[in-house]
Amino acid sequence: MEYEHITHSFEPIYNEDSEILILGTLPSVKSRENNFYYGHKQNRFWKLLAKLCEEETPQTVEEKTAMLLRHRIAIWDVIQSCDIKGSSDSSIKNVIPTDLKQILDHCQIRQIYANGNKAGALYKKYQQPLTERDILVLPSTSPANAAWSLDRLYEKWSEILR
Repeated sequence: MEYEHITHSFEPIYNEDSEILILGTLPSVKSRENNFYYGHKQNRFWKLLAKLCEEETPQTVEEKTAMLLRHRIAIWDVIQSCDIKGSSDSSIKNVIPTDLKQILDHCQIRQIYANGNKAGALYKKYQQPLTERDILVLPSTSPANAAWSLDRLYEKWSEILR
């Protein structure tokens, strides 16, 4: 598989009431095709968040956005553009980070979370020097993280809504 230069093509989800920011790395191939976050059918992000929020799993972009905003959750990614092979986070190079000030300057974000180790590492390298804010790294909801069952993810992720 060849490297492809990808530029993030959709906006962050947040409003002035957002208190929690969850950051991924960059939208996967499937997410880019669907033009929305966590678009791979096997990614457990929406199922996990619905369970945490005690709601039905949202199906449409509108339902997903509404659930996030109801629970004061913002989502975006660490990377604005990079070179990547398919959806392989391990292949990421030539990173240009997103401008998190767009969210941090307009919301009362009390905690930033990374959806996976790669998002956490990229945040620490590219974002933390600018934001001067810590990040808590949670296990990835990606299907590539098959060692973590939905129940194990729920246990670890449950801290976000405390």
